[in-house]
Amino acid sequence: MAKQGSGIDSGRVRQLWHLLEPLHAVLYYAPEAFEEAAELGYATEERWPSYFPYRAAPLGATGAESVASAFYSFSPRMVAEHIEPAWKIASPEAVLRARVRGVDRAYRAIFGDRVDSPELVELAALVRRAAEAANTAGRPLAAANAALDWPEAPHLQLWHAATILREHRGDGHIAALMVAGLDPVEALVSFAAIGAASVERFESRGWSAEEWESARDRLAARGLADADADADADADGAATDAGRELRRTVEEHTDQLAASPWQSLTAAEIDRLVELLGEFWVAVLSSGLLPSETTLGIGKV
Repeated sequence: MAKQGSGIDSGRVRQLWHLLEPLHAVLYYAPEAFEEAAELGYATEERWPSYFPYRAAPLGATGAESVASAFYSFSPRMVAEHIEPAWKIASPEAVLRARVRGVDRAYRAIFGDRVDSPELVELAALVRRAAEAANTAGRPLAAANAALDWPEAPHLQLWHAATILREHRGDGHIAALMVAGLDPVEALVSFAAIGAASVERFESRGWSAEEWESARDRLAARGLADADADADADADGAATDAGRELRRTVEEHTDQLAASPWQSLTAAEIDRLVELLGEFWVAVLSSGLLPSETTLGIGKV
């Protein structure tokens, strides 16, 4: 594997994402976070009414068009459905306070006494150093989160740092998709076509069947998808060799763009970070809060 920057390879960069992503994603699934959202007035029968304001709040009271641009792979209709009423229900500042309270409560429930452990304090310090080293130019979600004040508690610093780093990676991933010529719905169709997740899982992003089929036709015209594949069947294997190669290139480009914050740490410090992350990663996964299959393709790419 080719080395990036000061010596961290792309496989290590991807491993760090796989380990940190669940620690960030707790916000969107924990009952404590739903309770905080409900207190603000958001519906909680499903996760989307709170997901959109929770994730978009660092951007301020921006409109649906800006949020759809930053989130990229969601249908603009779905974004508008949840963002247009979001700031009438609660201000971004109130949402930001609620998400900190939700993460605080969720982490305490998941980690128990370990929330104040020396290991978590050490881990938070390492991840924070990487987050503070992230160059957020051209990365709107990373920049918006990085501009927020740092929480005082180490476990909240850990979540905040993980959030900056995951949005830094996500912003870079959008850049890689654009370089590859994949529009928002094509990005999902091509990812489903390599078996990153089921078509049903990707349907949660709000695109219509007609939009999905049109995107598959465009990919087929480029030689990236099998034009004869059954659109209603499991999409694994529907990508052509060229389609698989393009997605491999997108993921490698994403790793390269996500590498720079980790160059602030030595190889020994990264090894230690991975070691420390293990028990907290396991605790989050063992909580049963996160779905076994996501649209991010963790464990598949």
